Amino acid sequence: MTGCLLLLCVLGVAVAVPVARALNRAVWPERGPVLGLWVWQCLVATALLSCLTALVLGLAAGFRTVRDHLFGSAPPGVVAAYRLSSAPAWAMALTLLLAAGAAWTVAVLVGQLGAVRRARGAARARLRERAPELPAGLPAGRGPLLVLEEEHPDVWWVPGSPFRLVVTTGALHRLTDRQLDAVLTHERGHARARHDWLLQVSAALAGALPRVLLFTHFCEQTHRLVEWAADDTAARHCGHVTTALALIELNQHRGVLSHTSGRRLLDDRVNRLLTPPPTLRRRQRTLIAGAAALAPLLPLLITFAPGIDALH
Repeated sequence: MTGCLLLLCVLGVAVAVPVARALNRAVWPERGPVLGLWVWQCLVATALLSCLTALVLGLAAGFRTVRDHLFGSAPPGVVAAYRLSSAPAWAMALTLLLAAGAAWTVAVLVGQLGAVRRARGAARARLRERAPELPAGLPAGRGPLLVLEEEHPDVWWVPGSPFRLVVTTGALHRLTDRQLDAVLTHERGHARARHDWLLQVSAALAGALPRVLLFTHFCEQTHRLVEWAADDTAARHCGHVTTALALIELNQHRGVLSHTSGRRLLDDRVNRLLTPPPTLRRRQRTLIAGAAALAPLLPLLITFAPGIDALH
């Protein structure tokens, strides 16, 4: 059991620090932002599984009730292979630390989900108040697109089921039909890929454990990659130049397109649209996606290795 705990800790630290730092500096995600999001999610899953499996092993070593539930039906040789009864003091201290971290992370995630639900309700209530009155007999507020009377050009989406697209009259006056289509396609790309959940989870993890590089980089890169992915969706349908011009027209008065994008990200997005990077080759995408998908299996392999070896 001691060897498993050590390997799981080494794996978790390796993913959380050097691997996360290397991926944060990599330039290839700009060529495949959807794949970049997938790799980040797999790394986060690997780190969380490493901590979870280490916590379970530590609890099994320290508490007989947990051990009986986990190994009650296992052959005696499997139980003996883990040597749960001879766990050192440092292993129990590590287990308590992992348990405290897990409880704190779950509490932050639950609080984040509650805050998001309240914010969505408030946003929809404000939209209902600002929505123009329609003639009697029309299904007010039920369509996917809502037009608001507003001087400043703006387009955004409100997550939910179903999601809502909101466009101001300022955007209708400033954008051409093609540019408006590009912006709406961008926002639909966010909605269909459920980018709101990725942003919420990454923000919650970074808020719960701000000193862990993996989670802070995951939060930073998620904001960047979801915008790039939505830009690519719009560019495929409406063209790169049209999408770039739409971003510029929308942001001349305030410098941001959405609530999560800053001026620097906006500049990067426009430059990327005007000079699109070459896409990754199919073989590269397959290798990267496959390697990332296998990463979360490593903590499971480490955890079950003694038991599998004992059965043979």
